Amino acid sequence: MVTLARLKLLALLMGTTSSVAVAAQQPGPQPAEPTVAQEAATATPEGQEQELTREEEEEAADRGLIIVTGSRTPKSVDKIPGAVTVVGAEEVDRSLTITEDQTAVLAKNVPGYSESNQTANALGQTLRGRVALYLFDGIPQSTPLRDGSRNATFTDLAVIDRIEVIGGASAAEGIGAAGGVINYISKRATRAGLRINFGGRFGTQFEDDSESWKIQGDVAYKSGDFDVFAAAAYLDRGIAYDARGRRIGLSSSFSLADTRQYNVFGKLGFDFGDGNSQRLELTGSYFRLEGKGNYYYVPGSRASGLPDTSERGRLLVNGVDVTRQEFNEFKQAALNYRHDDLFGGSLVATAYWADQAMRFAGENGVDRQDPLIAPIGTLVDQSEINSLKYGLRTSFTRPDFLIDGFELRFGLDAVRDTTDQRLALTNRVWVPPLKYTSIAPYVQLSYDYGPVTVTGGVRREDGQVEVDDYTTTFFRNRAFVEGGTLEYTNDLLNAGIVVRPGAGFSVFAAYTEGFTLPNVGIPLRNISVPGQSVDGITDLQAVVFENKEIGANWRGSWGNAGVSYYRSFSPLGSTFAVDPVTLDFILQRRPVRITGFEATAEIRPSPQFKFNALYSHVEGFTTRANNVVEPVDVQLGIVNISPDKLNLTATWMPVPEASISLGMDKLMGRTTNAGETTTGRTLFDLTAKYRAEGLGEVSLGIENLFNKYYFLAFSQIDFFQNYFAGRGRVVSLNLRSEF
Repeated sequence: MVTLARLKLLALLMGTTSSVAVAAQQPGPQPAEPTVAQEAATATPEGQEQELTREEEEEAADRGLIIVTGSRTPKSVDKIPGAVTVVGAEEVDRSLTITEDQTAVLAKNVPGYSESNQTANALGQTLRGRVALYLFDGIPQSTPLRDGSRNATFTDLAVIDRIEVIGGASAAEGIGAAGGVINYISKRATRAGLRINFGGRFGTQFEDDSESWKIQGDVAYKSGDFDVFAAAAYLDRGIAYDARGRRIGLSSSFSLADTRQYNVFGKLGFDFGDGNSQRLELTGSYFRLEGKGNYYYVPGSRASGLPDTSERGRLLVNGVDVTRQEFNEFKQAALNYRHDDLFGGSLVATAYWADQAMRFAGENGVDRQDPLIAPIGTLVDQSEINSLKYGLRTSFTRPDFLIDGFELRFGLDAVRDTTDQRLALTNRVWVPPLKYTSIAPYVQLSYDYGPVTVTGGVRREDGQVEVDDYTTTFFRNRAFVEGGTLEYTNDLLNAGIVVRPGAGFSVFAAYTEGFTLPNVGIPLRNISVPGQSVDGITDLQAVVFENKEIGANWRGSWGNAGVSYYRSFSPLGSTFAVDPVTLDFILQRRPVRITGFEATAEIRPSPQFKFNALYSHVEGFTTRANNVVEPVDVQLGIVNISPDKLNLTATWMPVPEASISLGMDKLMGRTTNAGETTTGRTLFDLTAKYRAEGLGEVSLGIENLFNKYYFLAFSQIDFFQNYFAGRGRVVSLNLRSEF
């Protein structure tokens, strides 16, 4: 696992998204002269890895360097206050050996990230107690204006080089990063010549139709100033079973079980100018996850401890067949430009487009009916969230501005996001188009004075949401709602300090502010009284976060470790309750205070052994009712706050061609003062890899090694169709060959 335990890219807080290259750091001062890695660590477009050969990477490691290369500015780790976890290529590959569940990768490797609910629905999966902003090469995948909890599955992990997770609310990418930023960084061609990779995967639980299989391939070519990377994959999943051989129920939102997945990705780059100081890069991606419709949900019984299950066939509700195909479809493209030698500084600009659609299951519930279309109780419909995004991100960095050690960075970000939710089969408006526009200039300063680095800056969010006049559905009395424009203007500050006393140690303190919008689609679609206007709905006010964090890091020849403690407060938070009639969400606006402690470590006592550990503790509190501002003493439950967790991994590499890893994933039990109780569980997993000459890499992965029977933490509360047991043992065989 390549994990930088406890960094925080303050650069991200002011509109920068970091790409991190990692090598072991030795204790002692940094060399004063330029190094191989430092020379290569110029600012690169979003999601690009450093253009280092394997020999250069090894030399950088030998010389004791860790270089953090942000897409908008290069930065040394020891000069950044805060914490970020980087799930590197090695851990991404290991995770793929075990599972294709993307959020399970985050749950295992990221402190403060909730347990995966093992579906395509990310409801209840938070980072540091709040919803995270998911990015793919810096392009937002989340839709905070109408969050359907379906944005965590948007690409195939085989094209991902690493995942950067920045904990804590951040204004870096505009709206949405309430709990932090999770940025998936794609691969690119970095070595001269042509390389072709082809692979496959087969997994099974040794039960009927439990098999999953995958084929994938990629091509990387680099010649002189030109490089290209292209990849494609197809994944077919069967149904899932718990440890007692019972089929697991299908999620009411969307399951990973019984699905097909398609992914196509491409990246084309060209370097030019004096000394190849400039670069143009074009990327494109298409991803689709769709249900096969072979099974339907069957409720279990909490009273008897019998979990929800699935049966083969079509789902009939009151004699009406409601079986319809769900899907996630994500398309995006970006054009990146970089200039490393412009007026003594570096310029990075990215223009992007993203079209995202998430369709939910068929239903004939009361809120879907309309007698003008079909008799009451017979109308089947599917809701679908659509989001179309255009954006421009820019940054100019000038080191040694006016005096040595003083760095100036500034830029302007612009975004246009149009999100709506419709009843797709009848083309009815459920949530009207929410047209969000934001212009966000920012400036960030940093100054190095010996072993001390001081940083600070401000980002101004100047945005608005335009909503046209619309009429609600029949269930909401066809109420006419007057449209309007909601203005959101905030100046978001940050400041931090890092002190490096020596011997590989550093300590930091940081203050940051974040900004997001509530899930405004919920109150808009629930209006049932005529005569209301968008301007008059107080639930639509912005959410502003104040974050304070302190911590310490150590990096040495034997590994690295770090701890941090944080406090986050929003005077007007955003949480949900459930309508007992429609089983839909009701938006609640109350103060929210979250505190947490995290610790991570990676120890390498010898070249043959490596041990990784992480622990996280999060607590969240709110008030007892809306419009009540104090006391903030009611504990938030599992929908928002993950129980404590402890994850351990031991890796043995007996020879350079082979490795064996044993992992433990422990989630603690918890009882809140609001009366919610969840029990814990301990799971183990195993991977074994071997690179055979002429064949490629063969790997074996076993999820839930001892076939432990358990209930997911989120399933232990009484929610809508969520009483699921966890997956039982899954055995997977993988092959990847390079030509």
